Amino acid sequence: MTSCALLEDWRLWQYAARRSPRTINERVRIIACFAAETGLASAAFAEPADIIRWLGKHAEWSASTAATYHGSLRAWFKWLTLMDHRLDDPMRKLGTPKPPDRTPRPVSDSGLVRLLVAPRLHHRTRVMILLAALAGLRVAEIARVRGEDIDLSRPAIHVTGKGRRKAWIPLHPLLVDAAATMPERGWWFPGNCRRPGRHLHSKSVSDIIGAAMRRAKVAGSAHSLRHWFGTTLLDDGADLRTVQELLRHKSVATTQIYTKVSDVRRHTAVEKLNPFRSRTF
Repeated sequence: MTSCALLEDWRLWQYAARRSPRTINERVRIIACFAAETGLASAAFAEPADIIRWLGKHAEWSASTAATYHGSLRAWFKWLTLMDHRLDDPMRKLGTPKPPDRTPRPVSDSGLVRLLVAPRLHHRTRVMILLAALAGLRVAEIARVRGEDIDLSRPAIHVTGKGRRKAWIPLHPLLVDAAATMPERGWWFPGNCRRPGRHLHSKSVSDIIGAAMRRAKVAGSAHSLRHWFGTTLLDDGADLRTVQELLRHKSVATTQIYTKVSDVRRHTAVEKLNPFRSRTF
């Protein structure tokens, strides 16, 4: 079978296994990218050396991106061996990448301001940034926003996130204003002429926001805006349980990854320590 045919079979198999559409599309995109960049006749029959060379030439990838690409390759070749399309799994001969840094890395307050007031910032890009920073949306969720998801009477936005979990997120006043400028029906961020009737890829949203951040000389990534959302909620007095609900995490442990405790709060906590508190005078 050709690579294209195998990829389509893999796509269907993943749907049957109840993987999320976002995960499936991203995995298929990565394997297609691997096939195109390596020039192999079929991505199904890559040797370990082919994979090592491809991963090795992308030194610009972050630890998180490298882990994502490695995971997609691992899932692909595991499926190929499971379905008897090949006898060996070349990923067994590769080392496992270093786990990504899980400490929160929110964009700075000054960086967010600089980003929002940057000259020549496209309106659509600004709305994407606001959705990430003021509603905590992931790039895949931003890509799928439709006019029908907005309820200005509440005001709130309906989001379908990871694991198809659905939630209503309150709309910040700036997003209420932005919603008035966007389509009342259909995709807010439609794809190009090659994707008629479809929304942008999540990677496109990430690239658009990332490019805007580089132009404004703001450190971080699109996901750093979501980290800012969680961190600032906590810093402004919201309890961890509320932040968990707004970030739509199953576990508070995951929320803690997204919420950096400010130096001010840490210093204040230490200064309040009283080694003589048990002493009575």
